[in-house]
Amino acid sequence: MTTSAKTAAKARAAIKSVDPVWEAVRAGARQIVEAEPSLASLAVSAVLNHETFEQALAHRLAARLDHEDVSSDLIRQAFAEILQDFPEIAANARADLAATLERDPACHRAIEPLLFFKGYQAIQTHRFAHAMYKAGRRDFALYLQSRSSQVFQVDINPAVVIGKGIMLDHGTGLVIGETAVVGDNVSILQGVTLGGTGKSDQDRHPKIGNGVLIGAGAKVLGNIKIGDCSRVGAGSVVLKEVPPRVTVAGVPAKVIGTAGCAQPALVMDQMVLVHDAGS
Repeated sequence: MTTSAKTAAKARAAIKSVDPVWEAVRAGARQIVEAEPSLASLAVSAVLNHETFEQALAHRLAARLDHEDVSSDLIRQAFAEILQDFPEIAANARADLAATLERDPACHRAIEPLLFFKGYQAIQTHRFAHAMYKAGRRDFALYLQSRSSQVFQVDINPAVVIGKGIMLDHGTGLVIGETAVVGDNVSILQGVTLGGTGKSDQDRHPKIGNGVLIGAGAKVLGNIKIGDCSRVGAGSVVLKEVPPRVTVAGVPAKVIGTAGCAQPALVMDQMVLVHDAGS
């Protein structure tokens, strides 16, 4: 066993010994079995039949991505292989699940994002695609991007670097281009584009800082930085760099005040108050 494999094995063992996220997911599955017999087989096959969160995650994503081109069995096998070398996928998936449970008022149990929320499922599919891209399996990564776009209506280039603690609310219509970077603890709503400008193949997409909240339908275009803990208003078109801890809104977007709180992505407050705008 290589040094990296040993390190990965130790990390998995440590997580398995104390894994509150997995225990919360399993508790939710048992509740479904008791309360909704028609979904009992789903809860059992997707969660209760598995020993670890990693196995359940790979199984659920593979089932959603299943297609005659590449079966769920092949996808699940590929995910299991890539997890051996990239155990951070599972750690980040746990952080994303916790973020969704904390920030989304429509999420009441840990099992819900894993089974039902396509925003969460799309982000986890991207994590596997990105790992495969880094491992040199570019074609499989691009295939996962394509299937994610079809199944979840979320299109993220596999080269995109995304941090942990991401909450993708609804997900529908999200597009993130190749050279974009998304920091930690970011919340993004539906219809958002992190896009490039022109046909240059150089660094051409936005860099989203930590703790940023991006409202529904916002478009952030070009190689610009969105500062830490800032807030982008719904429907805004951002063409210039955004300083940390401010709110921008409009077409084109302008600074209209402070971010309203220390961590906009955690609070999920999209309302712009009059005093924020300096009125």
